[in-house]
Amino acid sequence: MRSLQDTTTLHNGIKMPKFGLGVWQVKDGDEVVNSVKYAIKAGYKSIDTAAIYKNEDGVGKAIKEAGVPREELFITTKVWNADQGYDSTLAAYESSIKLLDVDYVDLYLIHWPVAGKYKDTWKALEKLYNDGKVRAIGVSNFHQHHLEDLLANAEIAPMVNQIELHPLLSQVELRTFCESKGIKVEAWSPLGSGKLLDNPVIKEVADKYNKTVAQVILRWDLQHDIITIPKSTKEHRIIENAAIFDFELSADDMAIIDGLNKNERTGSDPDNFNF
Repeated sequence: MRSLQDTTTLHNGIKMPKFGLGVWQVKDGDEVVNSVKYAIKAGYKSIDTAAIYKNEDGVGKAIKEAGVPREELFITTKVWNADQGYDSTLAAYESSIKLLDVDYVDLYLIHWPVAGKYKDTWKALEKLYNDGKVRAIGVSNFHQHHLEDLLANAEIAPMVNQIELHPLLSQVELRTFCESKGIKVEAWSPLGSGKLLDNPVIKEVADKYNKTVAQVILRWDLQHDIITIPKSTKEHRIIENAAIFDFELSADDMAIIDGLNKNERTGSDPDNFNF
């Protein structure tokens, strides 16, 4: 990767930016509008939101105000758990594009694998895709067994699996499985919800390159072919997070960071969530 505009190709041929802005826990209104506008101004092309974030309206407003042609941007949103099921997912999608004030989204994801519902939800995503309403479809928070269950009946394999992924939860087996099925892996909370920013091992690596801990982690993502979407609301941090194209981590330093894995989550386990 040499620039913020670099892409990875999904299995249907669609090009998706490898780096973007996540807006989880960013308040609707000025906070999310400004965050998205800062990102677009800095050259970001990919914005990741979700129905449950309650900020799709603000993301849509920012897109309009940023003045960048819609086709230059890559917008992701997700169907929430309470809306899963076939008809309710189709209705949820219409609600999302209305709030975003767009004609389509680039990537639509099932947010969590709700037992007994995610297969019907996937059928709805396949319909949206076949009808040309979304450019790509995928899942979020799916373990390997969820994916195997989904793939057993799916007409279209997910193009993306967005999962919690950072140096303390590197998900190597799941990444290997996804790669074998042509499913791209995308990291949410790539900085461990901020918990990794004072990690002494990564700090030592970062000092070698005269970079921040965040920049080293995000570079580690890209060198592992992981799509990454760090969140920030501060303009200087949004710019700083993306300043990762002028250095490359050595194989030894990649291995040092790989060695930090503890299978330690900051969020819920997809096999044990109650929302």
